[in-house]
Amino acid sequence: MCDTIVALGNVTADGVTLFGKNSDREPNEAHHLLRIPAAHHAPGEKVKCTYIEIPQVEYTYEVLLAKPFWIWGAEMGANEHGVAIGNEAVFTKIPYDKQPGLIGMDLLRLALERARTAREALDVITTLLAQYGQGGNCGFKHATYYHNSFLIADPHEAWVLETAGKHWAAERVRDIRTISNGLTIGNTFDLASPDLVTYAIARGWCKGRHDFHFARCYSDFLYTRFSRCHERQCRTTDALRAARGKITVATMMRALRDHGTTDPQWTPARGLTTFTVCAHAGFGPVRATGTTGAMVSHLAPDVQTHFVTGTAAPCTSIFKPLWLGNPLPLDEPIPIGEYNAATLFWRHEALHRATLRDYAVHLASYRDERDQLEARFIADAFACPPAQRAGLSARCFRQADEAEARWLARLDRRKPYPDILYARAWQQFDAQAKIK
Repeated sequence: MCDTIVALGNVTADGVTLFGKNSDREPNEAHHLLRIPAAHHAPGEKVKCTYIEIPQVEYTYEVLLAKPFWIWGAEMGANEHGVAIGNEAVFTKIPYDKQPGLIGMDLLRLALERARTAREALDVITTLLAQYGQGGNCGFKHATYYHNSFLIADPHEAWVLETAGKHWAAERVRDIRTISNGLTIGNTFDLASPDLVTYAIARGWCKGRHDFHFARCYSDFLYTRFSRCHERQCRTTDALRAARGKITVATMMRALRDHGTTDPQWTPARGLTTFTVCAHAGFGPVRATGTTGAMVSHLAPDVQTHFVTGTAAPCTSIFKPLWLGNPLPLDEPIPIGEYNAATLFWRHEALHRATLRDYAVHLASYRDERDQLEARFIADAFACPPAQRAGLSARCFRQADEAEARWLARLDRRKPYPDILYARAWQQFDAQAKIK
């Protein structure tokens, strides 16, 4: 489960398009930040995606990816031309192809590598979808199959693209738009696959174009309902609309940290079906995932500044600035599904999981410092001369790491997880990750 948000320049504080996304995956499915330089490719060359090979293009653009460590593609990312994309799992009536093929995260990366604009990225995805379809397991420890929606932005425009098998509809964003784990496009759209309506009519989902509604016709009711996608989409939409005309990078970060309440005593240990924008895993199939990474992008035409956590649970994390054209300030191994203190993701997991043992009290012990440090990073990023950006990124990552180590030292890591079922879930996650 995930949430992706965008605000175009006509509703932001500085007139610049802002993009953001939470990537929700299994708790031990480590989040990996990766920068891939632009490259020329030989004629006839193939590219190996997560499961299959397809023909490579002559030239691929530089990309920043935020991805599950084991997957070739990514759940979110951006390229050197200011295109940013996030994908969402959506659940439809079209049977899922369980044979290895292109998964939504592969389509996202391929679009970033091949497109100079949001519209071009949409065309890349729909062309590949028509040729290869979408299929294959998207789960880490638990096999998971779904179709995909995408929110695609660049400095000048944004598009929502929603798919069901090889069928799709697309809607151009006018100002504010958010998506979650359900189809949202209704009876009006700007672009669509050729047989989108006739396919629905043939199956009795509607009588004709006059009563066709993409989401109503193609959605799987059960999985869409239990994903709580409508509630989460309403939360992110309301958060951005409330700040209309004043939306900033910080606004986007707050939206991605939303827990659906302002109660200072709120805890993710409550409820068997609790699933918020800033998602926390727990007991049961509905709560099998949590937010493992988050990203906010400031897509100015001349320079794009990306703020990433690289770590789980944005409420316990710090967004840090990155720019394409510079190496990532992470000289460390690729994280895997087991604890390794040499990696950013797993170092933070020590803090994250300690916080969960007494969430309200532990988070309160460092929340203000988190906000102050992050505000300084944002201010410094927008004031930073181009020649100093790599150094600033490195400093921010280092200072965030040092701050999290200080915060962890304050917490009682011996305190048991609250609630019997919640404790059982996290004890199992910890054992599987070999966290002691």
